[in-house]
Amino acid sequence: MTWHKRIFDLFFASLLVIILGPIILWLVCYILIKQGRPLFYVSERMKTPTQPFGLWKFRTMTVVNEDAGVSGGYKQQRITPLGAKLRAKRLDEFPQLWNILRGDLSFVGPRPPLREYVERFPELYSEVLKSRPGVTGLATIMFHKHEDWLLARCETPAETDDIYTRICIPRKARLDIMYQRNQSTCWDIDLVFQTIGNLFRRRRSITETSDGLHSGPDRSP
Repeated sequence: MTWHKRIFDLFFASLLVIILGPIILWLVCYILIKQGRPLFYVSERMKTPTQPFGLWKFRTMTVVNEDAGVSGGYKQQRITPLGAKLRAKRLDEFPQLWNILRGDLSFVGPRPPLREYVERFPELYSEVLKSRPGVTGLATIMFHKHEDWLLARCETPAETDDIYTRICIPRKARLDIMYQRNQSTCWDIDLVFQTIGNLFRRRRSITETSDGLHSGPDRSP
């Protein structure tokens, strides 16, 4: 990570902690009341091909003894009602500001992969993880929605793993490497604002869909 990218991350992460601090504290209390403990889910991810770290999120799923791989359709029943709302607005990712301050993440970069995929595709991730993983990035903006659609259709862990390794990983890697070769502060800022814009559009789409369902069809003659 270049020094100016690190300064960018530290400045904006500190600013967001100050601005969003009251909202984060409110979310902590609300989640504790509505959903109980544990408040957070910490997942092992890879910062480099050999260096793991704990990625922090607000918990959005019921707790199980063993959990592996990416989330396919077969895990949907574990998402809590509150967790679905947090995911829809990406509020579950607010704790990742801590990861940015620690230097585990950047604001913009490839999404941090699970260890199992780094070990299975070492040559690919040796290239992808030359960039510091990020909260958002080119692959997140361009492919995340389609990836969710693909994985939501998977009914077993084996099917999820096949789709993720055969389709999702290669496509995201191409976008991540494209970002890496053309990275600049201006592009980082643009990608952050694109992410924010997508969140507002997604929220508006969800609201409009909900309103349409509640209003029902027009049955006037």
